[in-house]
Amino acid sequence: MRATLAAFADRLSASGWKERSLRDFTPKRIRIEILAGLTVALALVPEAVAFAFVAGVHPLVGLYAAFLVGLITALIGGQPGMISGATGALAVVMVALVSAHGVEYLFATVVLMGVLQILAGVFRLGKLIRLVPHPVMLGFVNGLAIVIFLAQLSQFQVGPEGHRVWMNGLPLALTLGLVVLTMGIIWLMPKITSIIPAPLAGIAVVAALVIGFGLDVPRVGDLASIKGGLPSFHLPTVPLNLETLEIILPYAIILAAIGLIESLLTLNLVGEMTGKHSGGASRECLAQGLANTMTGFFGGMGGCAMIGQSMINVKSGGRTRLSALAAALFLLSFILLASGLIEQIPLAALVGVMFMVVIGTFAWQSLRILPRIPRLDAFVIILVTAVTVKYDLATAVVVGVIVSALAYAWSNARRIHAVVRESHSESGAKVYEIEGPLFFGSTDGFAELFTPDEDPDVVIVDFMRSRVVDQSALQAIEALASKYQKCGKTLRLRHLSRDCHKLLNRAGQLMVATNDDPDYGLAVDYSVRTGILGGAH
Repeated sequence: MRATLAAFADRLSASGWKERSLRDFTPKRIRIEILAGLTVALALVPEAVAFAFVAGVHPLVGLYAAFLVGLITALIGGQPGMISGATGALAVVMVALVSAHGVEYLFATVVLMGVLQILAGVFRLGKLIRLVPHPVMLGFVNGLAIVIFLAQLSQFQVGPEGHRVWMNGLPLALTLGLVVLTMGIIWLMPKITSIIPAPLAGIAVVAALVIGFGLDVPRVGDLASIKGGLPSFHLPTVPLNLETLEIILPYAIILAAIGLIESLLTLNLVGEMTGKHSGGASRECLAQGLANTMTGFFGGMGGCAMIGQSMINVKSGGRTRLSALAAALFLLSFILLASGLIEQIPLAALVGVMFMVVIGTFAWQSLRILPRIPRLDAFVIILVTAVTVKYDLATAVVVGVIVSALAYAWSNARRIHAVVRESHSESGAKVYEIEGPLFFGSTDGFAELFTPDEDPDVVIVDFMRSRVVDQSALQAIEALASKYQKCGKTLRLRHLSRDCHKLLNRAGQLMVATNDDPDYGLAVDYSVRTGILGGAH
């Protein structure tokens, strides 16, 4: 048995499954991973069906997407333990396309979406996720927790699609009771045993009660039949012309951006929860792109990482690619072989699981720290949370990053100041020791530091504690030089860092000294005469 497992793990390692050593794939670990995958698959069914309804397509289109995207990202994704599939964030964008042009245009859009994501991976754009500040991450998880919670409320409605009404009376009380029972089992189970994942135990016990006593509550089969065959290769039947591209390209760009943002943020979140930061952002872009390209050719609606299902997997003990792979294969087996049984599972049990995900996902500590952190950070957390709930994740993250960047620029713009003293090396010279970065936001403050009319004939600007960052900073230095030139005075620049030299060189304004150390051109002055930044002085 050990030899068989070792050989299996060797093959996985050779194909990219290097995150775990051979010794980690013990029978116990494999059991945990497979049971975690089963739990995730059970929760994926109603989600995929619901998102298909949102997008206006057949339920199997959502289920095929959940299977294909989940399978491919499980094999080659950037973070073991992360689950991908059809998501609501993408579905709300797709509905306008489907209603206006039909499902075939959706398949073509998903293919193009995948190609764009592959290009993002090739050009290593995934590393841009590092620009997302921590307050934006907190707002992201809080907003998603609220979105997941609100999405479950639709399960408390009954009736045909388009004419659903809220439950009341005994059906509502019974459904709520089953939800609470599921949550109680999930909370209590880890205290009793860890042999079975707590969410799976909750689903199994509540499903047994409902089926055994014939309780009249909504079940998975009430949403739609999940019975189907294997997904088959299918070229989207759309005209191959410029008009089609004009239709699908805007949707593909939006879907690709939303999918990558949600996937990369989920990648970071799963890494924090498991303590295993894979750093595979660009790899995840490639995996998502390949998955969506293939899904578009096999009749799926596309997808991205799913934070709810990823949390279920992690909480159930899933730590490797095996759990995500098992989830995809279990989902396919439900479609092919076990649709009748899965359709009997009460929706209340799955709602209970998702409510526990909400509790585990929401960053409750953010509520405690709000009064103690800078007001701007608190504002960003609340803003990103609200925009996520009101609009979508991509918009919320972009807004949060922009607000944080503007706040950072404003804060640095106010840091520029100077310490003024007489020069020790040149009698009568005046030295301005600049502190703080010189960039577009601080150029006005920089100019206000100097008094050309009152200064002596030689003025030295020392950048030991500053950095020249951009073209606006270069223009500010040039403008300052012009003022001193008009007064018939000399301006010298001292202690420019190596990166400052490069900026000034690119502008054709300064010769880089040959005796620089790695950080500073120590004891080297640069003079400005006749309005031009010259060579070493």
